[in-house]
Amino acid sequence: MALSLKDFDYPLPKELIAYYPSKERDKCRLLVLDRNREKIEHKLFYQVIDYLEEGDGLVINETKVFPARVFGINQQSHKKIEVFFLKKLEDKLWEVLIKPTKKNPEGAVVSFTEDGYTCKIVGRTLSGSFMAQVDYPGDFFEILEKIGKTPLPPYIKREAEPVDKDTYQTIYAKETGAVAAPTAGLHFTEQLLKEIKEKGINIIPLILHVGWDSFRPVRVDDPTEHRLESEYFKIGPDEAEMINQTKSKGNRIVAVGTTTVRALESAADKSKEIEPQSGWTKKFIYPPYEFKMVDALITNFHLPRSTLLLLVSALASRELILKAYQEAVRQKYRFYSYGDAMLIV
Repeated sequence: MALSLKDFDYPLPKELIAYYPSKERDKCRLLVLDRNREKIEHKLFYQVIDYLEEGDGLVINETKVFPARVFGINQQSHKKIEVFFLKKLEDKLWEVLIKPTKKNPEGAVVSFTEDGYTCKIVGRTLSGSFMAQVDYPGDFFEILEKIGKTPLPPYIKREAEPVDKDTYQTIYAKETGAVAAPTAGLHFTEQLLKEIKEKGINIIPLILHVGWDSFRPVRVDDPTEHRLESEYFKIGPDEAEMINQTKSKGNRIVAVGTTTVRALESAADKSKEIEPQSGWTKKFIYPPYEFKMVDALITNFHLPRSTLLLLVSALASRELILKAYQEAVRQKYRFYSYGDAMLIV
């Protein structure tokens, strides 16, 4: 049966979109979906430990969000312009988004501060974004920490606040490179991770630098024609060995977030083992799909008609996922990046 994007739609009242996170990370709500029994349970997030078993591997994404949104002045028009830094292409060449686009053609020079930080729009990419040549001394990520703002998702209709620098970041974030948080990981606390380790569950880190593609709408009715932009991922030799040992012993790999799923499934070979590697992935997972690595998933609630909703529908089923979402709406769960969580087992 051919896929149709309209089959992955659901109604969501706007008041259920979370504009702010829970006051305590691990006290948000948790919907537990048991695929085999087709059963739904309602818990709080810290109770996720009750569904993890000794010997399981809990795989987390240690990417760190950088303040990618920068406001400056177009030196030609003298008007305000926003430059959203997506990823570094070369030493001082970045892929960016700019707003407003029509009034800022290629060749525009943007001044960010009185300190002399500028960038020049030098061309377009094949995907329609822009390329910008930046002018700065030293580490540009350090400069962005001074002049940039947290890149909140477009459905959070407010300006980023200083507190977002901490709340829109996992407690285990280490390697800078993401413009969107791996939001399933936002719910973990140091204490919860400590208790998980003490239960005999291995916490296994990897890296996937989350790009803006998670929020790019699918514009084709046949989702299989949609193409994701590439994202950098990395799985080290020790981590690959831990993942393979977990699988070989018959224990589960529990992925924290769809980004972790994509890294694991990108690295899995035909023998269903992980090879240590780093590189770029455009892995797009949709039904039907045979998962080679992932046995269970901790995730948030995703946008209608999105690539992430397609991914979770591949793990459970479209019908079961939409049933769970319908129940979440009925129970007034909070949706999207700052919202509540879901465990699929």
